[in-house]
Amino acid sequence: MNTLPLQAGNKELLLISLIPEKLNIKTHPIAYFSMEIAVDPAIPTYSGGLGILAGDTLRAAADLSLSMVGMTLLYRKGYFRQHLDPQGNQTESAVDWDPGKLLQPMQPHITVTVEGRQVQVQAWRYTLRGVSNHEIQVYFLDTALPENLPWDQTLTDSLYGGDSHYRLCQEVVLGLGGFKMLHALGYDDIQDYHMNEGHSALLTMALLEEVTEGQGSICAAKSADRESVRKHCVFTTHTPVPAGQDQFPRDLVRQVLGEELTTAFEATGCFFNGGLNMTHLALTFSRYINGVSLRHKQISRGMFPGYPIDSVTNGVHAATWTSMPFGRLYDKNIPAWRRDNLYLRYAISIPLQEIQQAHLEAKQDLLAEVTRRANVQLDPTVMTIGFARRATLYKRANLLFSDLDRLKEIAARVGPFQVIFGGKAHPSDGGGKAMIKAVFQAADALRDTVRVVYLEDYDMGLAKYVCAGVDLWLNTPQKPEEASGTSGMKAALNGVPSLSILDGWWIEGHVEGVTGWAVGEGWEAESNSAKETASLYDKLEYAILPMFYSQPNEFTKVRRSAIALNGSFYNAERMAFQYLENGYISKE
Repeated sequence: MNTLPLQAGNKELLLISLIPEKLNIKTHPIAYFSMEIAVDPAIPTYSGGLGILAGDTLRAAADLSLSMVGMTLLYRKGYFRQHLDPQGNQTESAVDWDPGKLLQPMQPHITVTVEGRQVQVQAWRYTLRGVSNHEIQVYFLDTALPENLPWDQTLTDSLYGGDSHYRLCQEVVLGLGGFKMLHALGYDDIQDYHMNEGHSALLTMALLEEVTEGQGSICAAKSADRESVRKHCVFTTHTPVPAGQDQFPRDLVRQVLGEELTTAFEATGCFFNGGLNMTHLALTFSRYINGVSLRHKQISRGMFPGYPIDSVTNGVHAATWTSMPFGRLYDKNIPAWRRDNLYLRYAISIPLQEIQQAHLEAKQDLLAEVTRRANVQLDPTVMTIGFARRATLYKRANLLFSDLDRLKEIAARVGPFQVIFGGKAHPSDGGGKAMIKAVFQAADALRDTVRVVYLEDYDMGLAKYVCAGVDLWLNTPQKPEEASGTSGMKAALNGVPSLSILDGWWIEGHVEGVTGWAVGEGWEAESNSAKETASLYDKLEYAILPMFYSQPNEFTKVRRSAIALNGSFYNAERMAFQYLENGYISKE
């Protein structure tokens, strides 16, 4: 095993290379299924963290030269374009994009049965190329074909749109259709099927049908048949709350999937409380199951007792999320970082002035983008806080504004700060939309002392500017609802420390005053908003702002440590290697 000693003060940090060829590891072909996969800002097939994670996973697999293929849906109308009026009211419109300009159509068509109808499905291909030019193909399934009825053509129009009926039909296309499409495209040697969340869990039924072929019916499946399917399935669960799981009533399942599959679900114990729970279906038929942080593993084991749930903490693709200024800095000082992300540990030896210069360039790029998008000019010398993620209530975007008078006092007495927000609320999420309006109202009330900007239509492209260019990354989720979170990991790659609730990945990545700061001093399982608000203000007033303005070198040391400690570990290369080592089949 390749080890690299690194001196950091009086401590020696040990680097262990994760490059598979150095560990003589082989993999069988792996199919990675996800309801959303983000491969390019111009391809709007993702809504947020789940899709970004899926894209980063496949990019890391390409870097590691793994034998893997991705499967998802096309979404001809995208997620949606977000429009915000001056009061913060959100409206939506469809995304206008042409798959033919960005993806390659594939010849084979397959059919899936939906409500007794035969629905034609085609695939579009996108190629991800790794650091050593290894290629991984991602396929986007599409039902917008003239052979299909008008309603069936809409099944791949919208991500997370429509009602339960629409969603279940989409999941038929993804799970059953994706399995059939792999065979039609010549992927006959897949040994592992990785389900990223439960949306694709119906592929387990396709596997079971294959195993029981010749027995007359899938309903005749024996325990050995189910175990045969289980040997080939890996499942990653992302939700720490029951409401986040897809569940479909028995009558709807019978209507969409037919009597035989409904009986098979009953025979395998996959109906819970009168409905088909896709998380339970995936749990039942998976050999390896994981949550996406250590804390999430604990939560998931409580939610699903009896299942051997492991943890693989999420990571982000380092080369994708490292800004150009920091990319140049790492290329100069740590030439091997793109090939092996653990080399980012060596950032601890980069001179402080070089860190400062790279961040200044990233900040200038961000503020120029803010001016371009919002016609607002922010001050590059002022502490800039970033908060950008899905706008939903548990993220608590407005926790920062719990006491406006205290914020004004801090800004006037300790030092000014400005805040950049971004994030979309799902069209049907009234609470998320109200939270955006609350941010706008707070911005208006603070306009004379604290500048607050909310950037509309937050996407992968804008995220690259915001995560890299702010001075501090703020995260205030309601415990224990943050399964992992990855935005702070993107920030860390660019020397941006976090101020975050101790939930999800930050429980693991937080070293107080070294990689950032905690909101709240304890490890309580549930949030106490009053205590957390007080802690948030105290950290800003007594630790972060004084260091930023009076001890800039000390603040830059925190930046550097965030890269060396968190950037080097919370990356998708390490994550993919853990899946390889613990979840996938073949290892020599």
